[in-house]
Amino acid sequence: MNLYGIQRPLIVVAALLLLGGCSSVTEMISPSEIDPPAELQDIEELVSASTRWTYDTGVGADEQHLNLAPVYKDGRLFVADAEGEVTALQADNGRTVWSVNLDIQASGGPGLGEGLVLIGSRDAEVVAMNAENGTELWRTRVSSEVLAAPVAANGRVVVRTIDGKVVGLDAANGEQKWIYQREIPVLTLRGTSAPVVSGTAVLCGMAGGKLVALDIVSGDLLWEATIAVPTGRSELERLADIDGDPLLTDGIIYVATYQGEIAALAERSGSMLWRRKFSSYSGMAADRYNVYASDSEGLVWALDADNATARWKQDGLRNRSLSSVAVVGNVVAVGDFEGYVHFLSTDDGSLLGRTSVGSAPITRGMLVVGDTLYVQADDGDLAALSLSNTR
Repeated sequence: MNLYGIQRPLIVVAALLLLGGCSSVTEMISPSEIDPPAELQDIEELVSASTRWTYDTGVGADEQHLNLAPVYKDGRLFVADAEGEVTALQADNGRTVWSVNLDIQASGGPGLGEGLVLIGSRDAEVVAMNAENGTELWRTRVSSEVLAAPVAANGRVVVRTIDGKVVGLDAANGEQKWIYQREIPVLTLRGTSAPVVSGTAVLCGMAGGKLVALDIVSGDLLWEATIAVPTGRSELERLADIDGDPLLTDGIIYVATYQGEIAALAERSGSMLWRRKFSSYSGMAADRYNVYASDSEGLVWALDADNATARWKQDGLRNRSLSSVAVVGNVVAVGDFEGYVHFLSTDDGSLLGRTSVGSAPITRGMLVVGDTLYVQADDGDLAALSLSNTR
């Protein structure tokens, strides 16, 4: 087991979390002196990034391990800071459309749907705003901290809480309509994957390596799939959480677990199409041919979307606590703990270039819209980047 691979995620003692409500006991494991991060090597720059605009979203997540990342809808970016400042920006130029202070400790979001912008808080609140003007419409208390961005569709707002619950709220007023719960392991990573809407179903990755599909209106369980079976002699070895968001494309769901496996499933039935050993806590990306993912050791992989065969892997970023990955044209982009964004070839994984968006880590804030890459670092700094070939 590579201990440095869990430098960034926090380990949550679930039993004490349940006893203590919204408080938690955590343990950080970061023996960097045993397996230090790879030093960046000089490379021939074949892809460069120009900054179109930047924006300071406010108070960042820093080392609080929050899940605050930009989202896009109809020409606007929606962002939030750790003190509840939620802002809508023009995606093309970064100009502010509206900004609202919710006076909460924001921890998950923004999420979108049903004309709403949704924020979850460390104090177990979900707040809904009008996406057009930022007017607060309702706020509802749930069972514990919300680290994943809520999502709305079909008249429901679906919320994942850190204590293992999935809650369906009425999108009109925040009233609870259903709740789904499963027992969580003694130890989990501090984090939850966001719900993903699939027609009238919502997909949720759970601690312990399970992926479930729920009817978004009623909350009924449609199917359940085991992505990884926790193994090992200790609770630490048995960690097998789904922390990265499930990736849905062309009727196939791709999902990865920490210390477990990566798998492809049929969207409608949850039947397994393929799986292979893999460990990741970050989000994936895909194109017509490959699934791209960074693993917990800092290797970036391209796996054949049809059968999981490894097309290439890049180990030059080992132990650099890599972010979720994004694909911009024929380039794979991934951030690291020092604020660098690295550009890799989709063809062979070779390093094509890099840029810096500051010195803060980049954990989840990678978003592609058209040919623009939006990067939000953990300190709240947001940059809109355009990529170009230098040859």
